Amino acid sequence: MNSPVLQPRPAPPRLAFALEQQGVHPLLARLLAARGVGSAEELDTSPARLLPPPTMKGAPEAGRLLADAIAAGRRICIVADYDCDGATACAVALRGLRLLGAASVNYVVPDRAVHGYGLTPAIVELARPLRPDLLVTVDNGIASLEGVAHAKALGMAVLVTDHHLPRVDDGAVVLPAADVIVNPNQPGCGFASKAIAGVGVMFYVLLATRAEQRARGLYAAGAEPRLDALLDLVALGTVADVVKLDANNRRLVALGLKRIRSGRLQPGLAALFRVAGREPARAAGFDFGFALGPRINAAGRLADMTLGIECLVTDDDAHAQELAGQLDAINRERREVEGGMRERADEALALLAGGPATPPPALALFDEAFHEGVVGIVAGRVKDRLHRPTFVFARGADGRLKGSGRSIAGFHLRDALDLVAKREPGLLARFGGHAMAAGCTLAEGDAGAVARFGALLEAVAREWLDAATLTRTLRTDGPLDLQWFNAETVALLDEQVWGQGFEPPLFCDTVQVLQQRLVGEKHLKLRLRHAGQERDGIWFNRTESLPAQARLAYRVSLDEWNGRQRVQMVVEAAEAAA
Repeated sequence: MNSPVLQPRPAPPRLAFALEQQGVHPLLARLLAARGVGSAEELDTSPARLLPPPTMKGAPEAGRLLADAIAAGRRICIVADYDCDGATACAVALRGLRLLGAASVNYVVPDRAVHGYGLTPAIVELARPLRPDLLVTVDNGIASLEGVAHAKALGMAVLVTDHHLPRVDDGAVVLPAADVIVNPNQPGCGFASKAIAGVGVMFYVLLATRAEQRARGLYAAGAEPRLDALLDLVALGTVADVVKLDANNRRLVALGLKRIRSGRLQPGLAALFRVAGREPARAAGFDFGFALGPRINAAGRLADMTLGIECLVTDDDAHAQELAGQLDAINRERREVEGGMRERADEALALLAGGPATPPPALALFDEAFHEGVVGIVAGRVKDRLHRPTFVFARGADGRLKGSGRSIAGFHLRDALDLVAKREPGLLARFGGHAMAAGCTLAEGDAGAVARFGALLEAVAREWLDAATLTRTLRTDGPLDLQWFNAETVALLDEQVWGQGFEPPLFCDTVQVLQQRLVGEKHLKLRLRHAGQERDGIWFNRTESLPAQARLAYRVSLDEWNGRQRVQMVVEAAEAAA
């Protein structure tokens, strides 16, 4: 285990004071200032504060294309993706286009093991029996040169909506020959939120379509379709895709949470909350990332994402509950598969030179027993545990070795793959992704190819990463004053939107450990003395005992038992007290 070094997250005093002067709670002002928030205006989550759709390159043109298709009664087919972002984007597209008057709109979604990712020629053929006039990709398509060309050759119009990075050949960006492309990460797009998820891009396309229809005089005053009804889905997909929660993304998530907490949510989301044992009235971003999102993602990993999409688009409460139950069962299976893969990954790590205590700067793992649908999750777990860029490979249904990688700050995974491909041409059949997550398929199907890939990746890591970068650090918000250690503070913090790039508060204090015991065989239950007061604490998935005195990094939550509420410290890390 690569134990983290606890480092304070500085909060500029002037910035915190300015926020207080604007009416922000003192504790919240300190936390927000530490995350770069400079004005209370950034906390305004009203729809009017969202970035304007016309600033997203291609959105006005997409609005005209879709408005024309709707007016002419053309057949529209959504080409989805098999993760939660793709599923929610598909649901937003289906529901939104129908709200805007589309009479014929359907969808196809690739099977991860059969079709691969994106708008491939095979996916075009899958959609062909539906006789679409217009294909609309969601959360994919920006690198689908061959698939777009195939669709165009068959007489289909193509609208690409995506947020991934485009393909780069010989240093030049190459875009597909679609009729319209909407992607904030395409060249020449001035949209300020480059981190928007695929579901957010599709939502913006719908806003642009409604604006085009409004300009055509289709709506009487006050009679426009309410696209804000889709914001619960937008919020779920945004958090589940682990995109950076910049100001615009936080507004999208906050607007979705507001609808959910007030009971205005899609039947499928309500059913998912029920099977996850969560209450919509107390919904938080944590629920999206760790309860709802994994259940939808499990369908794409082990079964068919059609289940997830149908759960999100049905208006039948009973059918939604049935589908949510199936997704919950698949997620339990996913956890079992993942657990077995993690055990085998641990065995592989133990065989590495130096052992897991001194891992190399990058890792590539493969086992014939690994499941293609879960490699990304396992790569993330290993990365979190060892603080190393990690790829995990599995043999796909087509016999090829397919890898999914997760990275650490300072190591751009997609750029690293590009360098690997240049240093050994022919090793990678295909690759793509982001800085922190990427995927690739090896041209050869043996373990030796994985070893060569691993050696090349490790060589890149040795060039790019130094000892400081390879040291896992955890940034904390300092001590939590006694006056804020109460249920009101927990409620205040839970009301905010926290997540990737806008980390939830993590406090740090030295405590005495009065009692400790295991519960559920894998969680450490604690009784602590903190600033002269006794506190309850818990450290999930921790079995090793703590010393009598320790410096803890923790968040605060409400523990409810027998009708009583108590504030507890949920421990994330510890180090020896000075």
